[in-house]
Amino acid sequence: MTPTESQNAEITSHLQSGVSVILPVLNEEFHLAHAVNAILSQDYAGPMEVILAIGPSRDRTQIIAEELRKQDPRVVLVANPSGRTAAGLNLAIKESRYPVIVRVDGHAEIPGNYISLAVEILNQTGAVNVGGVMGAEGVTKFERAVARAMRSPFGVGASRFHTGGQAGPVDTVYLGVFVRSALIAVGGFDERFTRAQDWELNYRLRKSGGIVYFDPRLHVTYRPRPTFKALSKQYFEYGRWRHVVIRRHQGTVNLRYLAPPFALVGTVLSIIAGSVLSPIWFAPALIYLVFLIVASLSIGRNIGEYLRLPWILLTMHMSWGAGYLTSPRSLVPDE
Repeated sequence: MTPTESQNAEITSHLQSGVSVILPVLNEEFHLAHAVNAILSQDYAGPMEVILAIGPSRDRTQIIAEELRKQDPRVVLVANPSGRTAAGLNLAIKESRYPVIVRVDGHAEIPGNYISLAVEILNQTGAVNVGGVMGAEGVTKFERAVARAMRSPFGVGASRFHTGGQAGPVDTVYLGVFVRSALIAVGGFDERFTRAQDWELNYRLRKSGGIVYFDPRLHVTYRPRPTFKALSKQYFEYGRWRHVVIRRHQGTVNLRYLAPPFALVGTVLSIIAGSVLSPIWFAPALIYLVFLIVASLSIGRNIGEYLRLPWILLTMHMSWGAGYLTSPRSLVPDE
């Protein structure tokens, strides 16, 4: 029996033997209680624990976490001194007791049948990791507009965990419900990665023979960034860490990842050439502007979103492209 077959046999024989839900938590004062209560309210029939890896937060996150632990003995707290996501996840995995690991973020909310459905899909597919849709839903007008962009191919490309699609094997999924033994076998999360650690882990799971499986029924509510500054920082980090993954794992690049840096370089060169050489060179930048307007009219639902979305899409594209182009090799040195 191969390692993957052994892992699948393990998960099949332990369907109701328990799940460990792990959350890396840092500065989640406004969302943590909702996220944890959504987990504790699951319809999953087996035993469950919720492990919070708490980073050095600057708000009331630690206090809220301790209150949650007092209210329900299934909540376990683990200190994550570095505050880094991958380190917190590994600390929580080390503390976990059950054969299924469910990753949830402190600002995400899972529906009531999420865990039971995910375990069922693990059993049916033989996958080592399953996940679904990163369902961006905003509260403020700005957040709702960002959510429109995040759920559209015009904003994030054709990734199924953003835009939905048919169930099946994929390169990566949002969050993830894992066979614990498969996680341990590949060494867990790479703690050198500040971003893109999910994609990088799923790459190693696939290289070891495992299946990463997407199912749109696994829908997780995600809260977008609330300001242009926060959105820009988020997508800048996405771009620079995606480039790290591409450098470390050759053959993983595709046109979707290259579109933002090409858009940034093309637009800047177009504006410079149009200003210095001839107005005809403004054409590429104008074409991109038209694209932003048409895309915004296509995905927006009201006048406010029509006006905000061109700037939101521009911020996402240009920040991602800038992060990709300026990504230093020193982020994760060669081994």
